[in-house]
Formats: sequence, structure tokens, C-alpha cells
Amino acid sequence: MSGANILEVEALHAHYGKSHVLQGVSITVGEAELVTLLGRNGAGKSTTLKSIAGAVVPTGGRVRFQGADVAGLPPHSIAKRGVCLVPEHRGIFKLLTVEENLLLGQRRDSPWQLDDIYRIFPRLKERRRNGGGQLSGGEQQMLAIGRALMNHPRLLILDEPVEGLAPVIVEEIVAQLKTIKAAGVAILLVEQNLEVCVQLADRHYIVEQGVIVHEAGNATFMADHDVKDRYLGVGLA
Repeated sequence: MSGANILEVEALHAHYGKSHVLQGVSITVGEAELVTLLGRNGAGKSTTLKSIAGAVVPTGGRVRFQGADVAGLPPHSIAKRGVCLVPEHRGIFKLLTVEENLLLGQRRDSPWQLDDIYRIFPRLKERRRNGGGQLSGGEQQMLAIGRALMNHPRLLILDEPVEGLAPVIVEEIVAQLKTIKAAGVAILLVEQNLEVCVQLADRHYIVEQGVIVHEAGNATFMADHDVKDRYLGVGLA
């Protein structure tokens, strides 16, 4: 991990109505670091991501991004600062072409322009005249990530990017995320596929019932089968 933390989440609380979903989540992401947030369904992973991006307003705690407190700001203000959330449903405009979808996210000051996206995602270049609705699930995921890059993210937040995708497409997306990380973009990843997580991550957090119950570097996490069994209910082959 290099340099200071780009994201610092301290004692974050969030509610849906009377349901107390996040009960003091604290995590950090360093510059150019890839961090995963793991846990069972309903543990609070997506709510954490949405609270950071402003889609859910936290009811307590702090979210600092590049040193500034952003908790409670509207999503567009947080996005403007460089926090890009690619949600689980991907948010593709199905009636627009691939290229039109990408250009919607374009910011002139972004180091990622159309040619850069097509270099990383050659499938998108091939499909650039196709409508978003004609793409496979994997291509839609690539399009969602590509569009986020054109919006000049300093922190890319991904919610289950490879869920339900064929193994060959998963491999492609893993390679693309490695390229994006190598270019200096910090990434916060929620993903059920542990194989993908350990290929990519510097560090892992596990959330259980709205609380962080474990944090470890990648090598330690890979070796700790007890933790994976206890909190995730899986053995990693």
C-alpha cells in the first residue's frame, strides 16, 4: 500500500426505517489499493458501499474522502469528487449504444477517454454500435466499469461485478481490474467469488451483522481457513 488513505470510514451507522443495518463500520482504503468487503448476504456490504457513495444517508459516523468529510452529501457531489459506484444492477441505458453510454460518463479532465476504455475493454470496441440491451451480462459489466472510468474516479466502488458471469468472462474482468489498479485507481470491491478477491486484493474486511469482525492482508487471509469458514461459510480450494 502506498501513501495515505484516500478513504476513511469511521464508526458508520445506517438505518433502513427502524432496521439498524450498519452498526459502526470502520474501514480504510489507501491510494491505489484494492480492498474487499466480504460477508454473507444481508451482512451490510451493499449498504456500506451506498453510504460511502451517498445513495444511503448515514445516521452516524464519518466518511472522509481525500481528507474531506463527505457523509450525508448528495450522491452527485460525492461522485464529482471522484467516488464512482458501479451498482449491482449496473445501470446501463439499454436503448443507447455502447459508445453513447460511455460518452454520457465522459469528463474532459479524466485521464480515461474513449480510446483508453477501448484499449482495456476490446469487446466494447467491437460492440460500440450495439445497444446496451443487446450486450451479454459480462459486456454490460465492462460497460458499467468503462463508463465509471470516464467519470475520472479516484475511488472505484464495485458491487458484485462478476456475479453470474461465465468463468472466461470473470478472468477477463479480473485482468481488466488489475490494469485499472496498476494505473493508480483505488478500488473497494464487494464480491462473493473469493477466488477473484484473493487474486486482486491487498487487504480484506469481513462484515457480519453491520459490524467489521475481521481485517487481514491478502496472504494472511488466504492462509486462515478458520476465519473463512466461520464468517463466510466457505472453504477456498
